Amino acid sequence: MLLDKIWSRGKEFLGVDYPIISGGMTWISNYELVRAVCDAGAFGVLAAGNMPPDALENQIDKCIDNIKSPFAVNLITIAPNYMVHYEIVKSKKVPFVIFAGSFPKNPEITGMKESGKKTISFASEKSIAERQISYGIDGLILEGSEAGGHIGHVSLMVLLQQVLFGINDFPIFVAGGLGTGRAMAHLLLMGAYGCQFGTRFVMSDECTAHPNFKKVFLKAKAREAISTPQYDSKLHVVSVRAIKNRAMEEFGRLQLSLLKKLETGEINHEKAQYEVESFWVGSLRKAVVDGDIESGSLMAGQSVGLMNDIKPIKKIISDLTEEAETELIKVRSKLL
Repeated sequence: MLLDKIWSRGKEFLGVDYPIISGGMTWISNYELVRAVCDAGAFGVLAAGNMPPDALENQIDKCIDNIKSPFAVNLITIAPNYMVHYEIVKSKKVPFVIFAGSFPKNPEITGMKESGKKTISFASEKSIAERQISYGIDGLILEGSEAGGHIGHVSLMVLLQQVLFGINDFPIFVAGGLGTGRAMAHLLLMGAYGCQFGTRFVMSDECTAHPNFKKVFLKAKAREAISTPQYDSKLHVVSVRAIKNRAMEEFGRLQLSLLKKLETGEINHEKAQYEVESFWVGSLRKAVVDGDIESGSLMAGQSVGLMNDIKPIKKIISDLTEEAETELIKVRSKLL
């Protein structure tokens, strides 16, 4: 297979058969999904989100006890429970840690590496990628603004040219708006070590998200997955991409309310930021676990417009690899 050569570096870095990463999605990327992805030969990621510490520890222990191939735990650096989560993960025999939400500090990366873990972080622009590398991060994920959940402001197309083409001989994976093996083939040709898919894995039989949540994804168009605005720099808001519904409107009203309270001194900045992050954690659970698709958050990437079926994870992986191999054969025929 042509794929064997082109993604060999990604396979070696992750220690899996297929350098296809299942993105860490809060309330979605649980033990069941991680195990199914790993059993299919790809790379599963357990999402910590803002999970109660004892629940996270339980999920990690299940992964360690039952998954024999490498996996990662995704830590949200802006989550209220982040530092507690950090210490739990640091104490466990977790092969990889992926920092998400914002960007980890130098000591946080060093601490995980000293505990024997490989570290990966997201990069939403070139300067951030270079800073993370200078801190000693082992790998990067370039995630374009097309992705679901917490996102940066730059599209994957630009990030590829700024970062992937500008940084040589370093493990860089790509994410954001991906849904097909054909796209994966071309990204590998560009130099990516592998690809991360999120929305695609939501649409799997093994994903335990509520059926109502999946039904919305089946019907949604790409343009319906929109990002939240930041109304004022006084209140830092990491943009979140989700399918537009009542929860998106409620978040806008929450921002305006918190800004007024900051202005009058009714609330301090730390408390306001906590309210912002708590909103998404709580509303996402409403949608994913309870099936409340109106007041719950429907986090999804723009690749939701490419989703038209729900199928087993092994089928998802085989379809992606077969599509990619077919595309590489077509490319080779055009070049010879």
